[in-house]
Amino acid sequence: MLKINSKAPSFTVTSTTNNKYSLKDSIGKYVVLYFYPKDDTPGCTMETNDFNKLLSKFKKLNCEVYGLSKDSLKSHDKFRDKYKIKFDLLADEDIKVLKKYKVWGKKKFMGREFMGIIRSTYLIDKKGKILKVWNNVKVKDHAKEVFKTLQSIVKK
Repeated sequence: MLKINSKAPSFTVTSTTNNKYSLKDSIGKYVVLYFYPKDDTPGCTMETNDFNKLLSKFKKLNCEVYGLSKDSLKSHDKFRDKYKIKFDLLADEDIKVLKKYKVWGKKKFMGREFMGIIRSTYLIDKKGKILKVWNNVKVKDHAKEVFKTLQSIVKK
């Protein structure tokens, strides 16, 4: 896990609307960067839809939301279109960003071990510093919790 108050690792990846997205493009805004295992699976769909429902509230607080997985852009486009997602999904097929953010690791499911994405969320400030990290995220009400955390930071 990366440390709070450390600089968020920079990266450039393909996105569903801009072709390329770099974290430095968001300097001057807050960023919610959530890492999820797979497009169009129950937990990932719920998490993405919850962020989508709160998107206008995040935007009012000068915050952008990005979902990142190792799925292809084609998969992201289908997922975005199916659920009318209004923010960019980022593709990290070569898992470089996932490793930089320490969210690629050993997982266990039904008795077997494998490497995969550990569902995590990073809240990044306007200068590119990490404000808060959620690791091993439980999907239910997660987007609300992230929003409330951002709201309390902005009010300070």
